Amino acid sequence: MNKKKLLTILLTMVTLSTFAQGTATTKQDFDWNPVMDAIIWHESKGVATARHGQFVGVLQIHPVLVNGVNKILAARGDSTRFTLNDRLSPEKSKQMFVIIQQHYNPECDVDKAIRIWAAGPGYTIRGTQRAVNEIRAIMKKQELQRRK
Repeated sequence: MNKKKLLTILLTMVTLSTFAQGTATTKQDFDWNPVMDAIIWHESKGVATARHGQFVGVLQIHPVLVNGVNKILAARGDSTRFTLNDRLSPEKSKQMFVIIQQHYNPECDVDKAIRIWAAGPGYTIRGTQRAVNEIRAIMKKQELQRRK
C-alpha cells in the first residue's frame, strides 16, 4: 500500500472516530452548565429577579418560551409544566434551557445553543454572531477563573 493511500485511510479512520465520539454524547450526559453560566452572566449578571420588558430571571425567559417548553413536554407525554413564575427560579430556568436544547439542538452544539437562546430556533447566523462571540468570551473567562 502506498503512503498516500495509507494516509487517506488513517485520516478517514480518525475523522470517523471523531464523528462517532461527537455523536456519542447524549442529551442526558451533556454538561450545559458552562454555557448556561455564561448566558446567565451575559443576560442578568446572575440576578434571579432581573427583568427587561417581558424577559424575566437569570436567563431572561420570555412567556413564549415557557409556553413552548410546555408544548414540548406535552408532546413527550410528560405531565410536568412550567409557570411564568418559574422564570424567577434559576434551577427551573436551567431546566427550561435544557428542554429547549434537547428539542432544537439534539447534537449539543454550543454555538447553536447560544444562537437558539439569543434569537429562537429560527435564528440567523449573521443575526446571532455577536451573541456567540460575547458568550464564548464569557465562557473562556469563566473557565480560566475555575482553573485558578
